[in-house]
Amino acid sequence: MGKAVDIGRTSEHDPTALGRNFKKRLRGDEVLLGGMVAEMIRTTVVKLYKQAGFDFIFADNEHVLMSGLPAMADFVLSARDNGMPVIAKAAVLDRAEVARLLEAGVVGIQLPRTESRQDLETLIDYMKFPPVGSRAGAPLLGNVDYIWPTDSRQWIRDADESTVIVGHIETRRGYENFEEIVTTPHLDMIYIGWYDFSISMGQPGEPDHPDVRGPMEHILELCVKHGVPFGTTVSGPDKAKDWISRGAGFFEVIDELSLLARAAAQTVDAYRKVTKNGRIAKNA
Repeated sequence: MGKAVDIGRTSEHDPTALGRNFKKRLRGDEVLLGGMVAEMIRTTVVKLYKQAGFDFIFADNEHVLMSGLPAMADFVLSARDNGMPVIAKAAVLDRAEVARLLEAGVVGIQLPRTESRQDLETLIDYMKFPPVGSRAGAPLLGNVDYIWPTDSRQWIRDADESTVIVGHIETRRGYENFEEIVTTPHLDMIYIGWYDFSISMGQPGEPDHPDVRGPMEHILELCVKHGVPFGTTVSGPDKAKDWISRGAGFFEVIDELSLLARAAAQTVDAYRKVTKNGRIAKNA
């Protein structure tokens, strides 16, 4: 992206702090919880997740139409304004797709179906500036909160430190290559999508089956050995406690559709319990 003739106001504001602080927390001893967004790209969801206490937002940009929509850019901008880091799936491993997400202001890219070190190296190339990668500069968009950096050299260094690269293992081939994946330089996090992983391992919908649980534990053990934060999604706090005791450091917890469905059902059930067969009570 070429430098504009009139770059407008500059500032000492650090647009990379959100990502760098998130990575610092990720490397510490905290367990970070992510609120997932499956469909409702609304600033309302950002506010509700912030108030609930989630540490970050995970946007499923693979299975629904998010990328490129104005609502997605507004959603990410709102998250940044509320101090909520956004990690988004890249729908495809494509330079323009990755660039659009980064320039919108997401701090991390999660690569679905990560199956080799080469997959991650391609993503790293798209996400990092030279000499590590080949990311193009675009310093006047959501990634800098629309304020041109005063020091481009420092901004590029800080931006590279702030971007979060997430390997997403969810296939048998990914498991077969997990050692080379976990040990990839510049990798920041490993997430296992247990549902697709269970399908690929021949035990659909059974996260505790030995053919699923065993490989997940193998990956976690290697992550712990190499200091790579490991995360997954579980059915609830009891399951999370077990994974945390083994070294899991983050969870993509639940999506807004599941929260809405669960709360709606619980509310209706509660009201049904105080009625008599769902009908108006008749005086005897």
